[in-house]
Amino acid sequence: MVGIDAKGLRLIRACFGPSGLAALLLVAISLLAPSCGFKAQAAESVVDALGRTVAPGPATRILTLGSDVTEIVHALGAGERVVGVDRGSKYPEAVASRPNVGYRRQLSVEGLVALNPDLILASEDSGPPEAIEVLKSLAVPTVFVPQDNSPEGIERKITLIAAALGREEAGKAVSAEVLAAFDAAAGLASRIPPEKRKKVVFFHGLVRLSAAGSGTAADAIIRYAGGINPMREVQGYKAASEEKLIEMAPDVILMMGDGKGGPTVEEVFGNRALAATPAATNKALIVLDGAYMIGFGPRTADAIRDLAQALYPRTE
Repeated sequence: MVGIDAKGLRLIRACFGPSGLAALLLVAISLLAPSCGFKAQAAESVVDALGRTVAPGPATRILTLGSDVTEIVHALGAGERVVGVDRGSKYPEAVASRPNVGYRRQLSVEGLVALNPDLILASEDSGPPEAIEVLKSLAVPTVFVPQDNSPEGIERKITLIAAALGREEAGKAVSAEVLAAFDAAAGLASRIPPEKRKKVVFFHGLVRLSAAGSGTAADAIIRYAGGINPMREVQGYKAASEEKLIEMAPDVILMMGDGKGGPTVEEVFGNRALAATPAATNKALIVLDGAYMIGFGPRTADAIRDLAQALYPRTE
């Protein structure tokens, strides 16, 4: 620690006067605070997605669970505070160097605590339930961020995270930019006549052909991009039989990239159930990055625009 003796204090007082001395000492304390154990003033309490009142504290070591959560933290300019992320967080590139705690719905509390975070920002759908109960009981502040597949939902996420990080003004700026981009992208769909809108089915994978129904981020993206989801009659993800797919007659199959260049047209339409669809006749397959497509965060507007232009190439 740096010390100032009596002679030094007299010299400073002579040069700066009593008020100058006080100001100088405050500056010195602020510079020495990290090494002396001082902490920044705690942020105000926030009410999270579960209705819990949480005091985030200084938030100097943040663990983010959820690709949308991670992207929002970086968009707010607090990415350097992130000490760990979940497996689905792959953007921006800087997160690749952060420790990975695994799939956010299969969390290990021990793995999270080992990173010594002083704030956990977790997507509302994190799990399993028993791990979440343990997280709630920890001394580490945990803020659950709402899952809401709408522009208003994105704004709620940004506002909550910005408040937790003490970056409210940045939150307002990011929200305004994201919502403007979202409105512009979703506006592309308004130019597509109802009779020309294509039926789009999103599958998580080809093994069980689990398709996205209502209440899912994929369903929302399809609708905002001007598509029709024939699986909307079911809630969540459900397996689609060959008979059901023939009945729905999707024009386009939408899937997430596997990180290895697939799934390919041959793989998708080599599946017997999908081979009998109109989509197979036209080899109509669209593949988008998972976090980019269904994260409902800062980049969702770009995903909507990309999907709309892939569905309707002349849309601009």
